[in-house]
Amino acid sequence: MQFTFLGTSAGVPTRQRNVSGFALSIDDHRDWYLVDCGEGTQHRLLQSRHSLARLRAIFISHVHGDHCYGLPGVIASANMSGRTQPLTICAPDGIEQFVTAVRQYTDLHTLRYPLHFVRSDLENAVYEDELVRVSAHALSHRVPSFAYRFEEKPPHTLNQDSLRELGVPRGPQWGELQHGNPVTLTDGRQVTPEQVCEPAWRARVIVVGGDNDQPDLLLSALKNTDLLVHESTFTEDILQQVGPQYMHSTAAMLAKTAERAGVPHLALTHFSQRYREKSSPGKRHIDELRAEAAEYYRGNILVARDLDRYEINRKGELSKLDSE
Repeated sequence: MQFTFLGTSAGVPTRQRNVSGFALSIDDHRDWYLVDCGEGTQHRLLQSRHSLARLRAIFISHVHGDHCYGLPGVIASANMSGRTQPLTICAPDGIEQFVTAVRQYTDLHTLRYPLHFVRSDLENAVYEDELVRVSAHALSHRVPSFAYRFEEKPPHTLNQDSLRELGVPRGPQWGELQHGNPVTLTDGRQVTPEQVCEPAWRARVIVVGGDNDQPDLLLSALKNTDLLVHESTFTEDILQQVGPQYMHSTAAMLAKTAERAGVPHLALTHFSQRYREKSSPGKRHIDELRAEAAEYYRGNILVARDLDRYEINRKGELSKLDSE
């Protein structure tokens, strides 16, 4: 699984960071998925490998502008570029109304492609295609907010030992089972693909969280997860200064959850503009967030930066790829 940070700032952009956006694809597959779409996401996409023509689905965590104000522009640009394939938008209540209003008042009445909305705030909300299964998980914020759990669907291979034990002769029936079809043997027994097929490799899982002040809400969703991408807006001392009313996580809160869940890789993102890459008067250094997380988490920590690309290989190992 490959992913690119399109925006890593909280609330407002800075000179180095755009607001929230995260692109995910399965290895080198050109089709991809977008999580959150803050204002300016299109500009970041122009610096990436991703095409709006190959965008399969958009997942919006919540209705705050730094996570959704770029959505109408992406929809309109995809239309102007000639997209014809359907596009699914998974989002809580309010996002469909927002898009509908913008289309109504900006003369974007006709789209060349179907636009499908899936409510992520409804019970057991799931998006699924042949590449991934994505489930929504409720968080704690000032408005309904959600994390999305992306689980890949690896191709299946035949287990020849199981085939021999069940007496399935080598030949066309193997091919039928490989393609997901049950077969009937000469003695009348039926063999299903589930009996003789197994994933070619362990399914990789990434959980991408929206704004949230209770990371422990994700503990069940983090089972067998390779990577947690989650807001780390403040360090603990800054949270004490600003107070809890904004309902965001600190690096310490997030790290404690990741450690409890046994997640091997943790990505900090959605940083307050108080934190910068270079120390300057009145600003904090971004590495303070990493240092705080490292006090509570023993796994691999990465501090997200715009346009940084990473890959989780089939062994679950995380590595940085060349920049976009």
